[in-house]
Amino acid sequence: MPMNIDRLTEMFGLDGKSAVVTGGSRGLGYMIAGGLLDAGCRVIISARKVEQVTAAAGQLAARGPCEAIPADLSTPEGCEALAAAVAERWESLDILVNNAGASWGAKLDEYPVDGWRKVIDINLGGPFFLTQKLLGLLRAAARPDDPARVINVASVDGMKHITVNAIAPGPFDSKMMAFILDNPKARAALAAEVPLGRIGEPDDLAGAAVYLASRAGSYLTGATVPVGGGLACAD
Repeated sequence: MPMNIDRLTEMFGLDGKSAVVTGGSRGLGYMIAGGLLDAGCRVIISARKVEQVTAAAGQLAARGPCEAIPADLSTPEGCEALAAAVAERWESLDILVNNAGASWGAKLDEYPVDGWRKVIDINLGGPFFLTQKLLGLLRAAARPDDPARVINVASVDGMKHITVNAIAPGPFDSKMMAFILDNPKARAALAAEVPLGRIGEPDDLAGAAVYLASRAGSYLTGATVPVGGGLACAD
């Protein structure tokens, strides 16, 4: 049976959609932003460092309309500032990808208070307060047959006609994984632990994000999608 390209485009295409991707200057956020652009979105990426996020937006612009808005999402005020900047540009928002995050490596009995606060503020506070501040724009885009989408590293809550799902990435080339993946022996050892036998590639992550953001994923909410080559399912 011949493939119906128009039907596939209708299911998975994102032409005309708008998306905000936090932590979009590198790593997982950059991969997701690229996938959304390839699918037809206009994208705003945000990150704390001005030069990095501006350069990333310039690179991504070769794939579609992409703009950088620097923001520190570790505070409610930073989230509000980003939401206000988005509202100045767009009247509605179809897709919010809460990807910005931080890690702090330390033993349990040595874990510092400032490290704990940094991780909690950006990893939990950022997604919650940014989603809160962008609710008006998300609701403006939301329809029963085509919900607005929130895609989180950790899910927050469900809202009417706005799906909330989480992507749980396995090993990908990113700053958080660099301490392992930049070491050839450690990289090979980690890849050997993955049932599919390799480290994740940009298309693997982007494909999952595009599915959650597309018409094909409009009836999925409250789910966590493990994108780790089977690592989450391994014994």
